[in-house]
Amino acid sequence: MTEQGVGASLLRKEDDRFLRGRGQYVGDIRLAGMKDVAFVRSPLAHANIRSVSAHEAIRGQVVLPADLKGVKPIVAVSGLQGFKASEQPILAHDKVRQVGELLAMCVADTRAAAEDIAAQVDVDLEELPAVHDMLKAREPGSALLHEHWGDNVFLETFVDVNFAAALDAPIKVTREISTARQNMSPMEGRGTVAYWDSRMEHLVLYTGSQMPHIVRNGLAECLGLDQVQIRIISPDVGGGFGYKGILLPEDICLGWYAMRCGHPVRWLEDRRENLTAGTNCREHHYRITGYADRDGKLRGIDCEATVDSGAYSSYPFSACLEAAQVASILPGPYDFPSYRCHTWSIATNKCPILPYRGVARTGVCTAMELIIDAIARECELEPHEVRRRNLVRSEQMPFDNITKKHFDSGNYPEALDRAIAAIDLPSIRARQKKGEADGRLIGVGHSVYCEQGAHGTSVYAGWGIPMVPGHEQATARMTPDGGLELRIGAHSHGQSMETTLPQVAHEILGIDTSKIKLVHGDTEYTPYSTGSWGSRCAVMSGGAVATASRELAGLIKKIAAHLLQTEVDSLELSGGQVHGANGSVTIKEIAHTWYRRPQDLPAGVDPRGLEVTIGYKPQRDSGTFSYAAHAVIVAVDPEMGDIEILDYVIVEDGGKLINPMVVDGQIYGGLAQGIGTALYEEMNFDASGQPLASTFADYLLPGPTEVPAPRLDHMETLAPYTEFGVKGIGEGGAIAPPAAISNAVNDALRGYGVELLRSPITPRRVLEAIQRSQHNQPARQPQGAVA
Repeated sequence: MTEQGVGASLLRKEDDRFLRGRGQYVGDIRLAGMKDVAFVRSPLAHANIRSVSAHEAIRGQVVLPADLKGVKPIVAVSGLQGFKASEQPILAHDKVRQVGELLAMCVADTRAAAEDIAAQVDVDLEELPAVHDMLKAREPGSALLHEHWGDNVFLETFVDVNFAAALDAPIKVTREISTARQNMSPMEGRGTVAYWDSRMEHLVLYTGSQMPHIVRNGLAECLGLDQVQIRIISPDVGGGFGYKGILLPEDICLGWYAMRCGHPVRWLEDRRENLTAGTNCREHHYRITGYADRDGKLRGIDCEATVDSGAYSSYPFSACLEAAQVASILPGPYDFPSYRCHTWSIATNKCPILPYRGVARTGVCTAMELIIDAIARECELEPHEVRRRNLVRSEQMPFDNITKKHFDSGNYPEALDRAIAAIDLPSIRARQKKGEADGRLIGVGHSVYCEQGAHGTSVYAGWGIPMVPGHEQATARMTPDGGLELRIGAHSHGQSMETTLPQVAHEILGIDTSKIKLVHGDTEYTPYSTGSWGSRCAVMSGGAVATASRELAGLIKKIAAHLLQTEVDSLELSGGQVHGANGSVTIKEIAHTWYRRPQDLPAGVDPRGLEVTIGYKPQRDSGTFSYAAHAVIVAVDPEMGDIEILDYVIVEDGGKLINPMVVDGQIYGGLAQGIGTALYEEMNFDASGQPLASTFADYLLPGPTEVPAPRLDHMETLAPYTEFGVKGIGEGGAIAPPAAISNAVNDALRGYGVELLRSPITPRRVLEAIQRSQHNQPARQPQGAVA
């Protein structure tokens, strides 16, 4: 490792412009003649549309559903057997299926004026019964969202692996666990600026997107354009987390209008739109049973899992991704012989659901880790002992688990042991026996997860959705003054790729990272990519940059061999120079020769010059498996229901870390979101499908006083199939906290004989659980092992 290469905690290049207020987001784009857009949105969750109309004075500034002739609806299908496709209209014309669904588009010189016009559009709706409860939506007689289906099920899946062998286990523990629907709340909302470039004859769309090339695919399909007629530019993105990973009907509306109006148009999502009409995430329900021997060894798991997928299947992920993944990833890092899982993706009159940071893993980790704790109590064992007895061991690696997930490397028991040692569990148990002077109850909780990142072609081809990753390409191009330009198709929304990918190139070429520029976020200049999702950028884009840099190094050496009058095989490239027996030549001198003094090169010089575009895939297509053990100590006030996090320890393994400081930041940010899932965030809807939070006064997010500084411990087991041994780790910090915190709260309240199995764990739910308990006063601690 050099001071700038792989493994160095290099300061982020991006921060210079961000900290100085020089970032450029969609809202900063100013184009001549630009007008603003406001949408008329449905006030009802489920209704037939009698009419949507605009009077003559405003008609020229209003786009109605009938105007969008030839525009196709958004359709995101899956190849999984039994999947039912939905058609999401760009502007609803027959029926609305969620509050906030688009009915009309209004254009004016300012957003305020556009909103005034929207208020004058006449909307006549016939309200229908709303489907708001995903469990009741499966019952006969429920109202139907998509009548031609005959039910409200996007997809049903079933997995059975030798399950009958678990039924005679002496320990059988069943729990019903649910996770709240959440709003995806990046600091920057969605936004789009569109204009028709009459000179180039193409549509230009500025949009804060995690996957510009995928947006172009969908936009071309809906608008009937060739892809060469569309340019997507994604500038700085103020947080994505999956929320900015889909094709929006707003994108299509603005694109269609820009092609006809002769001036740019802009729509910027406000927070009310984000909360009431944007996509949501993480509404899961589990009925899970664990079967085990008296010593805590797992025999099997049986689970019924239901996911509220909302009204439509979102492009490109589809509505099935969460629930169908549950069946394959629920076992996590545990080794047991019997398994059964039945899942449903349900359509309801709510916003569509999207894969949020951690995707389905946060829900399955919560379900699995809570059932592990319940088994430990039944076995009268410490929860970490039950985990240790069931975790995949290092000597089993690489390991194919019960659902055929191929774990590439790792030492899960060591991560758990380090976490337990860091919190000093014996001292916590002693503290619980002694009691707290302020009457609060202390609890300790653990969780262990694994995350499959950098999913390959075979994994997503199996899903059959409109997005299958192949070779991730990168371009490496020398500039005439010896600088390096890297081009990738993925896009950053916080991954620090402008820093880390130059570190990868520096590791191979030795060029100073200050002279390396990353170009991304523009389909005009970058190679095709499915984008930034699934903890894939370090593995896939990093691997592509490494591959391109090595190929470029070979071209550099060929020119150097001529300049040094020696054989290529005798040369060594290091520190930005090529060294040989006859001396050295800098990369800068080589670049100057190729571009500025070609007369100094022989006629037979390699015509590829100093520019390379090449693709990369890991040696195995099964993805990488990062993991971590989390341990948390909480204090619960039994009179107020308040929960305070006293200590938080994370022991993670992301393989080789390109930039450990960046990884720390990723984990900190994920932890904050995980704490929000555990204790604060909940997007409620009433029986008529109305969202009950429209401001941050109603929808709670954790702030600086609610998020402690965690103690991090980095392990390193190299991934055997990737460049440098890296593993994807961007989502991991958000996966484990809800489970660890829930287990800690239940540990604190064990004396009352209660468990909280629904997130978020709010003060009200704590107090209600205590009031329902059979114990007016808590039984004596300790928690954990029972004598």
